[in-house]
Amino acid sequence: MSYTPQFNDYVVWERPNHPIEGWVYFADKSYITIEYKVVPKHPEDLPYGTHHQNERVLIICYPESWHQLRYIKSRNSVYEKEEEDSMEMVGKGTRRESIQV
Repeated sequence: MSYTPQFNDYVVWERPNHPIEGWVYFADKSYITIEYKVVPKHPEDLPYGTHHQNERVLIICYPESWHQLRYIKSRNSVYEKEEEDSMEMVGKGTRRESIQV
């Protein structure tokens, strides 16, 4: 059975010569995006852009390459912060994110 990537999965795309790892930032039947890098916006740019405080580099992965993905783990929310063996919630969630117990 093949793996179908889901939003909030952490994956490694086993590409020849350049593996990419990160969180699945968007998932659809047509493609997924993998959050490859996150950097804070410069403070001077914050008032002139969107409400987002970080810049993201997203890599597109199409279904024909999903067989190269290796699933590592999942998270319930983008606001989870991992610390050693425990998980802690930080920030505010949105209604679109639900935590399943």
